[in-house]
Amino acid sequence: MKHNRKIIYLAGFLFSMTLALVSYINSSFLENYVGKNYVGIIYIVASIITIVGLSEMPRILTRLGNRVTIMLFCFFIFISLVTLAFTNSALVAIIFFILYFISTGFVVASLDIFIEDFSKNSPIGGLRGLYLTVTNGAWIVAQVISGSIIAKSSFSGIYLFSASFMVLMFIVSNLFLNNFKDPEYKKFPILRTIKSFIKNKNISRIYFSNLFLQFFYAWMVIYSPIYLHEYIGFGWNKIGFIFAIMLIPFVVVDIPLGKLSDKIGEKKMLIVGFSIIAISVLVIPFIKEPALFIWAFALFATRIGAATIEIMNDSYFFKVTKEENAGEVSFFRNAPFVAYVIAPLLALPILLLVPSFKYIFFVLSAIMLIGLLNILKLKDVK
Repeated sequence: MKHNRKIIYLAGFLFSMTLALVSYINSSFLENYVGKNYVGIIYIVASIITIVGLSEMPRILTRLGNRVTIMLFCFFIFISLVTLAFTNSALVAIIFFILYFISTGFVVASLDIFIEDFSKNSPIGGLRGLYLTVTNGAWIVAQVISGSIIAKSSFSGIYLFSASFMVLMFIVSNLFLNNFKDPEYKKFPILRTIKSFIKNKNISRIYFSNLFLQFFYAWMVIYSPIYLHEYIGFGWNKIGFIFAIMLIPFVVVDIPLGKLSDKIGEKKMLIVGFSIIAISVLVIPFIKEPALFIWAFALFATRIGAATIEIMNDSYFFKVTKEENAGEVSFFRNAPFVAYVIAPLLALPILLLVPSFKYIFFVLSAIMLIGLLNILKLKDVK
């Protein structure tokens, strides 16, 4: 069992390197084809398709098994990234970005199933905390090196380097996960799954907590690189350094907070997390100078709140569900894609109407306060 966990931690690290290398530059890459105000539309289309696809995940898992499923979508990610590295066509770039985006959703859900199975009879919070620490460590490493890669080889180099980690993950999945035994995946029609979430108030509240967090991520991933690069004036080397500092909380707090959640529950820490994230985002528009360490500290503060919320959400949800409930797991994991629909839809009219790009951060802070209100009625579970 411990050997299997180490393999999943390795797979999670490799997959996270792939995501982290390109996530913060995707919006700037797409901006070359559609303009910054309309980048969100591509995310909306990709997210809607992903949500529909994830609703069919139990059927796919039953037919192929989780190991083959994760290998298949790793292959799709590899093909997509290589194509993005070499294409000069707007249409091809958009199509393969959407394929990449959809495939990442399936890999995340597949990894969840492996982790849940290999974590049986163990404290969920501590194991989830360790997994998130490993995967978030990859995000820091990626930001340290991504800026220099872009500076030397533009977007093509970073997409190719990202694709290389998918080759490694495909090999790991093929060689070391062949002893995994698939559970009987329960097929839940999407409406039935939604009704199940609505019926259980605590599950619905933790889902919305996850949705608010993913909304924050979507908003920041799409718009903060554009804001830092075009409005504040940072080069990609400096942005990579800022993002590396920004992501440190995910490595520092996940393990201790995961273990703490097993003892005291998640509600108190969720309240703390949403309070921190709302206040720190509110400060961002008031920072006008391109001072490297000030920006690094400001974004670092936002991620202290985000990291706290992330581990509490995962710990709580996987205490009240099972890995065979693939419908519930995939529905919970569709929150990022729902967020990537809602965030650009809300941001588009704001960007067209407000006098300055910085106003989007005031809106984001207010939305995080609504997320705090959602948590107040949550009941802790042992």
